[in-house]
Amino acid sequence: MAVMRKSSVLSFCLYLISLLPFWALYALADVLYVVLYHVAKYRKQVVRENLRNAFPEKTDAERRAIERKFYRFLPDLIVESIKMRSISASEVEKRIVVYGMEDLERHFATGRGVVGVAAHYANWELGIHRLSLLIKHPVLIIYKPLKNQAVDSVYNAVRRRFGAVMVPMKQTLRKIVAHSQQPHISVFVADQTPRHGDSDYFIPFLNQDTLVYTGAEKIAKMTNFPVVFCHIDRLKRGYYSCTFTTLVENPSAVPGHGITDIHNAFTEDIIRRKPEWWLWSHRRWKRKPKA
Repeated sequence: MAVMRKSSVLSFCLYLISLLPFWALYALADVLYVVLYHVAKYRKQVVRENLRNAFPEKTDAERRAIERKFYRFLPDLIVESIKMRSISASEVEKRIVVYGMEDLERHFATGRGVVGVAAHYANWELGIHRLSLLIKHPVLIIYKPLKNQAVDSVYNAVRRRFGAVMVPMKQTLRKIVAHSQQPHISVFVADQTPRHGDSDYFIPFLNQDTLVYTGAEKIAKMTNFPVVFCHIDRLKRGYYSCTFTTLVENPSAVPGHGITDIHNAFTEDIIRRKPEWWLWSHRRWKRKPKA
């Protein structure tokens, strides 16, 4: 009951804020930037360490420029995510242009599912709404539940507004098997930090040994569903693109951890080209390989 009550209060508060027009939300974001970056200095040391380790070849001035752009974008991401609580379908469609849809349609035409891979890049949250409106087949979003149940409940309710099916990681196989006889897409946000016991596979990623999830690869090999990357890019404030790119047509033919290597290399290339839109405040490298 306590969790439900907290969820209801939080949901109502987010709804009221979400009713503000975009210009007002971005004015709020401008104030939030000053608070996060200059006053609270939110995770500034984490961001600087991540950028220093990821881009040792860049000068301090170049890394500071990326840092400032990231902190300018982070408040936008926050208010845009709140706006998802009440944004209309037509507004979502207007704000995210789509490329490469023919790739998905080609796979769906065979009657199979698709393993989608995405990253914490640009506004991946708004991308959930766009995907739900774009695809007439089931959209399964694989996610790692938050420790705060009230917040987790509220944000999942927002994400489900246009039909997305939110699937906790531990239920992934069961849900995908349940949809295996029809076209669908299951989306893994694959650049998260695995919990203890969830993975022991490290790869070189952004100049560091990085522990990565292999769940998308396991599902792809088990089902032989093609692997498609869903790349959300930021075009300008409040506007994005979503590009679908098939990375692996026949997963069963890829040896070892090849699929995981491929989609992480694709993610790294995106980040290196426009690093300011990635979630640098995330403690991505907490776990290190055993000596």
